[in-house]
Amino acid sequence: MAAIQERFDAIVVGAGPSGNAAAYTMAKGGLKVLQIERGEYPGSKNVQGAILYADALERIIPDFREDAPLERHVIEQRIWVIDDSSHTGMHYRSEDFNEEKPNRYTIIRAQFDRWFSSKVREAGAIVLCETTVTELVKDTKGNVIGVRTDRQGGPLLADVVVLAEGVNGLVGQRAALRDELKPENVALAVKEMHFLPQEVIESRFNLKGDGGVVIEAMGTVTKGMTGTGFLYTNRESISIGIGCIVDDIRKSGMTPYNLLDSFKQHPSIAPLIAGSEVKEYVAHLIPEGGFRAMPETQGNGWLVVGDAAHLVNAVHREGSNLAMTSGRVAGETIVWLKRRREPCTAANLAEYRKRLEDSFVLKDMRKYRKIPALLHNNRHLLNLYPRIMSTAAQTWLRVDGKAKKAKETEIIQRLRTQRGLTGMLADGWRLARAWR
Repeated sequence: MAAIQERFDAIVVGAGPSGNAAAYTMAKGGLKVLQIERGEYPGSKNVQGAILYADALERIIPDFREDAPLERHVIEQRIWVIDDSSHTGMHYRSEDFNEEKPNRYTIIRAQFDRWFSSKVREAGAIVLCETTVTELVKDTKGNVIGVRTDRQGGPLLADVVVLAEGVNGLVGQRAALRDELKPENVALAVKEMHFLPQEVIESRFNLKGDGGVVIEAMGTVTKGMTGTGFLYTNRESISIGIGCIVDDIRKSGMTPYNLLDSFKQHPSIAPLIAGSEVKEYVAHLIPEGGFRAMPETQGNGWLVVGDAAHLVNAVHREGSNLAMTSGRVAGETIVWLKRRREPCTAANLAEYRKRLEDSFVLKDMRKYRKIPALLHNNRHLLNLYPRIMSTAAQTWLRVDGKAKKAKETEIIQRLRTQRGLTGMLADGWRLARAWR
């Protein structure tokens, strides 16, 4: 491709969900947009399955269901608390989710990101792949005015740069816009794609048509570390993985692959993937530090969106909706400033932060701001309590000639021995305070 010399209204670094949302919104708003992606094509670095939240995308592309590469729409959510040989869980399944416009879908990111990028091009943006942004360009006053890449030629200039570069955020870090990533604020997730015939998946999960199931698991499966396991059904594959805080993995000495292997062998999981063929394996960093780990979201000539802004709701396992919403809001803010003929200064771009504050994004992030510290400082919540729940359920459900009153007494005595009444009350109080 010939060198690009023209100046742009905006440059977007990254072509994931947040970057695509930002680039699409600005291009549809009539701005001259350049999007830069280091992969061979958008999505080439992503092979894993994921959850797509329809509302966030529908606000950007209302008719996305017509041609987006969607796997299954989620009709059932299972939440499992796991100990070594069992799980205690709850699940919600509703025929209402078989609606005309379903609420959640499973997707394959490599396919979805490529489709989303095609929409960005159709909207009028220039998408430049196989190109790495090496640094931000600043003027003499320290304002960001463009980027440099690993391609030959001079810098690429723009009125504003949107950093959608993912959790590592190396460009922003090199420009001193953010601190170095801390291992206690990020999780390493490993995931595999297990392929099975469509009819087998539908039989095992009691599905028909395009319906799907999501399982989220926590407990002893993370070996005392802060993290969760997950399983999503696709049309002809199952996405299964587990993620734990990087600092915990380092201290434990365990390898992520062994952790995933242990999860796959759990008696509650193994039958669901039996006989499958593993074709893909991927490791990915996820920002889990929450609201208190967020970097600055805007400055003179720049904005940060998606994972680069640590916008992940770890409690509800939501990420793509926060990413796409932040990208859309960033794009709308820049279009709004352009139409008002106002420069992209830090003061003017503070409108982006205000709009995020008014949306569910920062309301949810702020609501759960205390949860990461709670889990980090109270490891027994993910280790001891799953065992307590399992033994209590097993005692209660066994029909063995013991009187129910005796079983109640046994369960209560075991709770007092394993954690103590004071400890349980303290844990409940801590959890209630962190949830407010």
